[in-house]
Amino acid sequence: MRENTVPAVDAAFTQLNMAGRVAIITGAGSGIGATTAVLLAARGAAVIVADISAAGCEATTEQIRRDGGSATPIVVDMTDESDVRATIDLAVSTYGGLHAAFNNAGIGSKGAPLTDMPLEDWQHMISVNLTSIFLCLKHQIRHMKNQGGGAIVNTASGAGVVGFPNVIDYVAAKHGVVGLTRAAAIDYAGHGIRVNAVLPGGIETPMLTSAMGKDEIVRSAVVRGHPIGRLGQSLEIAEAAAWLLSDAASFVTGSAMAVDGGYTCM
Repeated sequence: MRENTVPAVDAAFTQLNMAGRVAIITGAGSGIGATTAVLLAARGAAVIVADISAAGCEATTEQIRRDGGSATPIVVDMTDESDVRATIDLAVSTYGGLHAAFNNAGIGSKGAPLTDMPLEDWQHMISVNLTSIFLCLKHQIRHMKNQGGGAIVNTASGAGVVGFPNVIDYVAAKHGVVGLTRAAAIDYAGHGIRVNAVLPGGIETPMLTSAMGKDEIVRSAVVRGHPIGRLGQSLEIAEAAAWLLSDAASFVTGSAMAVDGGYTCM
């Protein structure tokens, strides 16, 4: 009889445990980043809560600590290379290393046709949504190489694989995140470093709520774009990111995982 090599179900769930791991979450002051920070802490990780908002950092950190987890806040601008290095220095000095990173900080587009888009809006979008990911990967991977491995997840978007009208800056930046993810995954797989991306669809976050406004017609149109029939929740993206950062996803690298209710299938 052939030996069964499929792990037992309880072993698979054990692999989701993050005890003993140190994780950096950027954009952790609200929305998907905050939810992921809380989830990873609940699974045992020590979390560096990084965000440009001091109030957001403190709120997420307080929630983690209130729930019995370990977290340290840092107010940073992820487009500033010295700030990116500071998050890693804090992880190492406070908890002794860096095993996981969720590069999630980002902004939405003001929206304009290409021919009407101010250059400064384009440059700001690329800086925040793409260059920041490059800087994070650059310094996180440097540390992980010396440490012997790690796992990284970048937040892209459904707009990272399809086009949308009048948000060319956002679409270009998110396509860039997917490309960065795949190239980095190839370059550093031999160092034990896995790099993946999550591609959220419409998620109930402050950023999407602000973009939709209070117009129910707009909201209904956004919902209709998702075959699943609703918008997603931050926890649904957090669960995907947490899985990719865990040992349960040990054979997954270079993936651009759509977590979008079927949006990009349309």
